[in-house]
Amino acid sequence: MAKLITVEKGYNELFNGIVIIIKQSRIVAATDANKIIGKMYFNIGKMITVKQDEFGWGKSVVEKLSADLTGIFDGRDGFSAQNLWFMRQFYLEYKDHSSLLKLALNIPWGQNILIISKIKDIKEREYYLKATAGNAWSRNVLLNQIKGDAYQLYLDNPKKHNFKLALPEHLAEQADEALKSKYNLEFLGITKPMHERQLENLLVENVKKLILELGYGFCFIGNQHRLYLGKKYYDVDLLFFHRKLHCLVAIDLKTKEFEPEFTGKMDYYLQLLDDQMKMPEENPSIGIILCAEKDNLEVEYALKLAKNPIGVAEYQLTKKLPRYLQGQLPSAKELIEIAKKSL
Repeated sequence: MAKLITVEKGYNELFNGIVIIIKQSRIVAATDANKIIGKMYFNIGKMITVKQDEFGWGKSVVEKLSADLTGIFDGRDGFSAQNLWFMRQFYLEYKDHSSLLKLALNIPWGQNILIISKIKDIKEREYYLKATAGNAWSRNVLLNQIKGDAYQLYLDNPKKHNFKLALPEHLAEQADEALKSKYNLEFLGITKPMHERQLENLLVENVKKLILELGYGFCFIGNQHRLYLGKKYYDVDLLFFHRKLHCLVAIDLKTKEFEPEFTGKMDYYLQLLDDQMKMPEENPSIGIILCAEKDNLEVEYALKLAKNPIGVAEYQLTKKLPRYLQGQLPSAKELIEIAKKSL
């Protein structure tokens, strides 16, 4: 610590440089706060790293920086010692990964801290960065997704849709980002089999939680939305409008395994929605078939026949054990045996 305090020239250069970065960042209009804050923290982390290497400083320089910066900026910008260490880590994690840094600058700082702290694999980190930005995940939602092993779920269950064939390229990419391969409906608390209408009613009762699971941009219109054609009518289980995609999204619930005829029914519904409800400035309606199980090959063949954009996904009613715990915990039978021996 004595060495740090006496090396005034090197420290003052570091301190004054950081003050300039902060003041310059504050001048920029906050049209994109995440990018501004992220770039500022990245540059601060870089300066700390470079100066530590140059002067051989230890941990105490961060403590001093924190006290001095907080004194100037009234503690408003998160210049605690811990946050300064996160800035340094942020720089070290992304200095050689420009593509990941670009993604990281699109999400809030709290979510970035969570990702660099808990996710080390590059591909996995890319997945959570994209998903957080695309779905506007809060820090708590992101944490739950990480705990639920969402990345492994994504690898095990590839998305199935015909968006590239049925939509313009730019819209197909956005629609792909909005669709999940599997939806976690554990919040419904279902412990026994039920009919599709019962499942639908539970989802409507828990529509706020459902929208959080669906992702950013979904706005609920209604359930059993009726479409007429001549003397006949057809009911869409759940109807949403997606703000980012700027289109209607119809969800058809199936409490059984996927069957090819499901796509024909959804294709028909989407055509009716486009003809009867879609506004001229809106994009083509999209359908999501949400079923208990699906065979990916069967889904691929069924989607080839559909003219309208359709995605097929599974839902999960109970949370599975993380992959690293599977096979390591005793079964119910083994627990009974253990209990008997302890008596």
